[in-house]
Amino acid sequence: MSETILVTGAAGQLGQRVIHHLIETYKVAPGKIVAATRSPERLVALANRGVVTRKADFDDAADLEKAFAGVDRLLIISTDALDTPGKRLGQHKAAVAAAVKADVKHIAYTSMPAPDNSLVTFAPDHLGTENTIKASGIAYTIIRDAWYHDNYLHSMPHNLQGGKWYSATGDGKVSTISRDDCALAIAATLASGTSESAAYTLTGTVSLTNRQIAAIVSEAAGKPLEVVDVNDEQLGQGMRGAGLPGFIADMLVSADANIRAGNFDIVTGDFTKLTGKQPQPLKDFFVAHKAALTAAGADAH
Repeated sequence: MSETILVTGAAGQLGQRVIHHLIETYKVAPGKIVAATRSPERLVALANRGVVTRKADFDDAADLEKAFAGVDRLLIISTDALDTPGKRLGQHKAAVAAAVKADVKHIAYTSMPAPDNSLVTFAPDHLGTENTIKASGIAYTIIRDAWYHDNYLHSMPHNLQGGKWYSATGDGKVSTISRDDCALAIAATLASGTSESAAYTLTGTVSLTNRQIAAIVSEAAGKPLEVVDVNDEQLGQGMRGAGLPGFIADMLVSADANIRAGNFDIVTGDFTKLTGKQPQPLKDFFVAHKAALTAAGADAH
C-alpha cells in the first residue's frame, strides 16, 4: 500500500489502538503512517518504530493544514472538547476544511450510532461533522462506534463495592462493543484503500438490558449487583454528588435516556463485514478485565 494514512488523536486510547492494528494486524509500513496530536512528545514510542509524528492542534487551522500536507487518507478521531457546547463541532469543521485545502483524498471519521435520532448531548457534534464531511466533496468512511464495553470500567467497580447500580435506562437495551474491536475495524477501513464513500455502525451481536448487563458483571466479578431504577433527575443529582462535572453528568444521564428511548438498540453485522471476525462479547470483556472490575478503592464514579 503506497498511501499515507494520518491518524489524529494518536496519543489517545482509540488512536493508539488504531495505529497498533494498522501495523500489527494489517501490516501497513510504519513510514506510511502519520500520528498526529497536540503533544507529539507523547508519541516517542511510535516515532521509534518509524511512524511519522506531527503536531496537529484542532484549534489552529494553519497548524492542521500543515499537519495534513501530503496525506492521502485522514482519520479524524472525534476530539474530547465536550465542556463547551459547539466547541467540538467547530474543531471538526476546521479539520475538514484543512483536509480540503491539503487535497486529502479520503476522510474517515469516528461517529456514534444514529446521531440523527439521539438524546445524547453530543449527538449534534457527530451529526454536524458527518454532514460537513459529506458536503466537502471528499470520499469518506464514517464509522459509528457503539457505546464501548470499556465505559463500564469507570462505574462498575464502584457499583460492585456497594452492590447497587443506579440506572435510568428502564427496559431499554444497548448493544456495546470493545474499544479495541472498534480500532480493529477502523484500521481495516483505512488499510482497505477504498475510494468509495460508506458509513458503518459498529456494535456487538446482541442488545442487552441493564439487568442482563448487571448479571454478566456480577458473574464475571463474583460479586452481587442489583439494579436500582432511578429517573434522570435522581441519576444526575447522584453523579454531581459523587463529584462529576456537570457536563459529564448531563452526558451520562442523556446516554441512559437514549437507551431508555430505544435509540441505542441497534445491532449490525458491520464489524464482521469489515474484519471477518466476531466482536468480543461483553462477558468475555469483563472476564478479561476482572482485576479492574474488582479493584479495591475504586473511584467514586
